[in-house]
Amino acid sequence: MAQRSSVLNFGCRLNSYEGEAIRAALQQHGRDDILVVNTCAVTAEAEKQARQAIRRLRRENPDKRIVVTGCAAQVNAAAFAAMPEVDHVIGNREKLAEATWRNLNPDAARVAVGDIQTESPAALPAVSHFPGRPRAYLEIQQGCDHRCTFCIIPFGRGNSRSVPMGAVVEEARRLVAKSFAEIVLTGVDLTSYGADLPGKPNLGQLVRKILSLVPDLKRLRISSIDSIEADSDLMRAIAEEARLMPHFHLSVQAGDDMILKRMKRRHLRRDTIAFCEDVRRLRPESAFGADLIAGFPTESEAMFENTRRLIEEAGISYLHVFPFSARDGTPAARMPQLSRSVVKSRAAALRAAGDAALNRRYQSLIGSEQEILAEKPGIGRTRCFAPVKIPATIPPGALTQLRIVGSGNAQLIAA
Repeated sequence: MAQRSSVLNFGCRLNSYEGEAIRAALQQHGRDDILVVNTCAVTAEAEKQARQAIRRLRRENPDKRIVVTGCAAQVNAAAFAAMPEVDHVIGNREKLAEATWRNLNPDAARVAVGDIQTESPAALPAVSHFPGRPRAYLEIQQGCDHRCTFCIIPFGRGNSRSVPMGAVVEEARRLVAKSFAEIVLTGVDLTSYGADLPGKPNLGQLVRKILSLVPDLKRLRISSIDSIEADSDLMRAIAEEARLMPHFHLSVQAGDDMILKRMKRRHLRRDTIAFCEDVRRLRPESAFGADLIAGFPTESEAMFENTRRLIEEAGISYLHVFPFSARDGTPAARMPQLSRSVVKSRAAALRAAGDAALNRRYQSLIGSEQEILAEKPGIGRTRCFAPVKIPATIPPGALTQLRIVGSGNAQLIAA
């Protein structure tokens, strides 16, 4: 959860990116009478946190108009509209229309949530800047055509829609002109990029096009990907493009083949291991992260152990662990559920394994020279996205080469 002035964002980077577009529209039209809660639907807990935040905002801001939007609002509009603290509920498509924020008044419809499945094509939100950050996020894709049994997001985001390559390149140029040293490509299902566009360009072709046509871009990073859909052009870019950062966050979810089948995933555990091995062969310095779900319905202790062992076998060091949370309307919610105590204990065990793996990786980097992007005074990030304590005299946005001399407090230490 992150709040900047009039917008409170929950969930993923994509939501934060779109939250900046909303904030810019509010500022442009002088709408200091509006507070926006940009919700997430990935877990029931995320929706619960949004409700708590709405109630708190109403207590603290009795004279403001509270508008709820985002994925949870898209899939559960009636529930948010029933909250007395809420003035308006806006859908994911409507929230990116400038006119929504210009025209919103007490006489406007209380609920404006359209059919997200009919939206086409994707368009870039109007995001002009990312205050306080040396990196910018660039949305290249929206929605998802897959229907994993645990996931409600396709119903909040719609089907996969891609931003044309020309528009992405122009946005990258604009961001570089604003002195951003690093751009992160973001979306819901990045490896599906281009399937809906003329000629069906893929993610790898887009990456290579950006790096070719925006030569002043110092760093290009990819957010979460589905490794089983990584195309040959992307693998070639990983091997040949030094400005493509060697950090890959994978949508893994589980390390047991039966659980993966019940999740309706498109890969097996061996595919995750093979992808990591292939990338390390092409870029030995690469680091890997993963999303993992703990306590999926029907998960036995042996199945869970397969997931825990995958962390070491694939060499994953950055984990996002989600305790399974049943979402109404998904097939997984109708499967035999594990007790909450088991789910929580397994999530804790995965996090502990992840902490150990991350510590091993940090130890392996001690003594190495690393290119670091300064994020703010005293803090930077390596090319493989590890946080680093750096001299406070290095200005934010600067790229510098430093030696790693230690680690502690979940970060590296450079001198």
